Amino acid sequence: MLINYRIFSKVYYFLVLILLIMFGGTVGFVIIEEWDWVDSFYMTIITISTVGFQEVHELSAYGKVFTSFLIISSFGTFAYAITSITNYLIGGEYKKYLKEYKTMKELKKMTNHVIICGFGRVGRQVAEDLKAHNNDFVVIERNKDVLEDRMNDDIFFIDGDSTDDSVLESASVKTAKAVITCLPKDSENIYVVLAAREFNKEMIIVSRASNQSAVSKLKMAGASNVIMPDSIGGSHMASLIAHPDVMEFIDMIRVQGDQGCNVESISYEELPDSLRDKTIEQLESKKETGVTIIGFKNKEGEYIVNPTRDTIVSEGSRVFVLGNSHQISLIIKKYNISH
Repeated sequence: MLINYRIFSKVYYFLVLILLIMFGGTVGFVIIEEWDWVDSFYMTIITISTVGFQEVHELSAYGKVFTSFLIISSFGTFAYAITSITNYLIGGEYKKYLKEYKTMKELKKMTNHVIICGFGRVGRQVAEDLKAHNNDFVVIERNKDVLEDRMNDDIFFIDGDSTDDSVLESASVKTAKAVITCLPKDSENIYVVLAAREFNKEMIIVSRASNQSAVSKLKMAGASNVIMPDSIGGSHMASLIAHPDVMEFIDMIRVQGDQGCNVESISYEELPDSLRDKTIEQLESKKETGVTIIGFKNKEGEYIVNPTRDTIVSEGSRVFVLGNSHQISLIIKKYNISH
């Protein structure tokens, strides 16, 4: 990794420049003064480094002219090369390239991860929630200022444009489980949805929309879900006035990592054999974690809130349970839920 060419490309460039100066000076003294290679090399070093030692041998007139040109041509170049190498290694540029290299190396091994396109207000909130629930994700962002500000964060960033197919490929879009596009322009989100769906037919694609007219277009492009943050935010604020207690309770049970209550879904396939094809009443009578079943999704995709006790959890269905963070962690551990 430490000899990766891309990371050290600038260092290699300046090292080659220094070596060329040293080689040219050595050859010049060998030809002009007819010194041996060791003396010529030594004379070149003490000349370009300006240490001020005495000449190895007395210089001829041509030798003095050559030495003068060597000093003039090499002093600025040599000093600039050494300064640039030092700044590159000690400053932030090397750290930036090293982080990018580590990111690309990790991405090659990533599967079943989430790709976040855009790191604005919406993208940051998405990243925080995914991080709180230990979901692997990578962020694609083209704003250099954002990348500089977040360089020290424990987040995988790709410097690039999400509308570029090659950038999506570098984020391992073919092996990702979901793409969340949070770009400010609807046209860009539509393109990302189209490209992501072309790369991966099965993945979940969630897109942001700024205008209502873009919702149908995003759906046609292949988005699984379309969210309008402004509309949702406005409705939420109005609901806080109309039904404050209800909304505060809903806020408490939303996905919040380790805080408040949580809702988790469990598929038929994740249940042990002893709990499959049972009624919800039978499941709740055997519960050991304290969670409560509040929802059901049948194999046809229909959602049922507060299902009846005689509802059978059959193949292809899913149940939704409510509990505090401790109860949810117990049920995740008990049934080895991967999401």
